Amino acid sequence: MSAGAVFQEALRITNRQSLPHQSQQAVFAALEAGRPGPLTFLYEAGAEAKVPRVQLLLRAAALFFNFCAANLADDLSDGDCTYLSPPFRLGPPVQFVLQNLLFTALAEAKIPHSTLGVAMQDLLIMGGGQITEIQTQRWTATIFREVGEQIAGRQWSAYLRILWSGTKLAARGATVGMHTAIAGHVAEDIRSADPRFMSLSLADKRTIIAWASASAEVLRNERLHCLDAVLSGVDPILRAALTPRGRAKKG
Repeated sequence: MSAGAVFQEALRITNRQSLPHQSQQAVFAALEAGRPGPLTFLYEAGAEAKVPRVQLLLRAAALFFNFCAANLADDLSDGDCTYLSPPFRLGPPVQFVLQNLLFTALAEAKIPHSTLGVAMQDLLIMGGGQITEIQTQRWTATIFREVGEQIAGRQWSAYLRILWSGTKLAARGATVGMHTAIAGHVAEDIRSADPRFMSLSLADKRTIIAWASASAEVLRNERLHCLDAVLSGVDPILRAALTPRGRAKKG
């Protein structure tokens, strides 16, 4: 239900913009493609920080717009955009609308300029990381970490800076966001057998698993209920990857 509440808020914000019907339908398709994505975590993280519900839904919806814009950019780069047709003509303007919906919602949320400035710098670095990812032909542990910190870590650092702005958890946003993203990013690459991870040497795979495990340990020490689901999904994958039959023994 919490995920649905954020999604409905994103639809309401979109509906208020008086977009032409065809444009609106294309944006809705990109939003649907991003589900469930981060919706539940955004709601639960905001609730734990005691963000008032109206602000919580507004901030979380704003961040979901950016998540969907990044998801669309990634799908276009990988040739996986099956929800827009023709994708390479329709995708760029839809991405542009999504990113402006982010700013529209953030303006309504009245996040302090100082917070937004740092968060937008994080998102700029994230975009640069996507370019590096596309251009990388041979993966090493060093490159994997650099790109992971940029496309995942900086993205979630920005999100929790914004979501937790003005709350008791504000000072922890960048750290929790970074380590949540690193642990989840590596676990998902292992689970999906992503070539980015699978092409690494055995020694480099072990380095990356250790890196993600260290981030998971940081999250455990934060003792936040909103991280329980993250850790319950990440921990088994990282543990299995370190066993003799795990993925780290392959490749």
